Amino acid sequence: MTDAGFEDGREVPLHLGAMDVDDLKVLSSLAQDAVFPITEMSWHPKQRRFAILLNRFRWEDKVASERLGREYERVQSLLVVDGVLRVSSQGIDRGDADTILSLLAVEFEETDAPSGHVVLTLAGDGAVRLDVEALEVTLKDVTRPYLAPSRKAPEHPG
Repeated sequence: MTDAGFEDGREVPLHLGAMDVDDLKVLSSLAQDAVFPITEMSWHPKQRRFAILLNRFRWEDKVASERLGREYERVQSLLVVDGVLRVSSQGIDRGDADTILSLLAVEFEETDAPSGHVVLTLAGDGAVRLDVEALEVTLKDVTRPYLAPSRKAPEHPG
């Protein structure tokens, strides 16, 4: 009998929650380089919920893909932030429905515990700031993985 390998879990969808900064760092690293049309961002003020349907690069499968010679994959995922009181953005032309955005990081800035700001940092100096009652973020895969159209892993040259 052998131990399970990382690749044995490759088809299991992610469903993560973050209620503290350490959890959010993990969630952010898995959502890094997700791309999405600007039209896939939505805020529901009555429910105090902000959501984005992302095309997430499967960082958790990158090493196994390289080792086994498989193509890189993406998967559609929902990034949901609950307890949102206000949404603001900068560096984004929300009037251009054809805009494609790339998520670099999801971070939390505490103001008056437990409230604060969830900040979504985007490529190209864009950002979305969500004023929240408390940190409550989820990331959930909602489709099966598909081949990454670029067939490459995202890179961040130093």
